[in-house]
Amino acid sequence: MFAVVGLAALGAVAVRRSLIVVDVHGASMEPTYAGGSRLLAVRSAAPARGQVIVLRHRRLSESPGASAYLIKRLAARPGDPVPASVRATVGVEVVPVGQCVVLGDNTDSVDSRSWGFVPLSDVVGRVLRVLR
Repeated sequence: MFAVVGLAALGAVAVRRSLIVVDVHGASMEPTYAGGSRLLAVRSAAPARGQVIVLRHRRLSESPGASAYLIKRLAARPGDPVPASVRATVGVEVVPVGQCVVLGDNTDSVDSRSWGFVPLSDVVGRVLRVLR
C-alpha cells in the first residue's frame, strides 16, 4: 500500500516539474494567443522549429515586477538560415551553435528582430494548450 502511495506521489512531483503554467502579457502573439490567456507548457530543451515556446528573457527577468517568461515562436535553430526579417539585426546568414531565433506572431512584436539571437539555454519549454 505504501509503495503505491509513494509511486503516486513521485509521479505527481514528476508531472509538476515537467509542466509550467504561463500567462500571456501583451499582443506579441496575437492572433494566436491574446493577452490575458493562460497557457500550459511542457518543459523541453529541444522544441521543433515552428513551435510556440516559453523562454526566459534575461533582461526582463531583471526588471522588478516583470514576468521572467516570454511566449514566442521558434523560427530558426542552430544551423538554420537566419530569417530575412532578422538578418539585418544579427549580420549573419546562419544561426550559430547554441542560439535560436524567436518571433512573435504579431509583426509589431519585440523579438529577435530587435534583440538578435536568443541562447537555447533560455528556452524553458513548448506550449501544449490554452487553459483560459
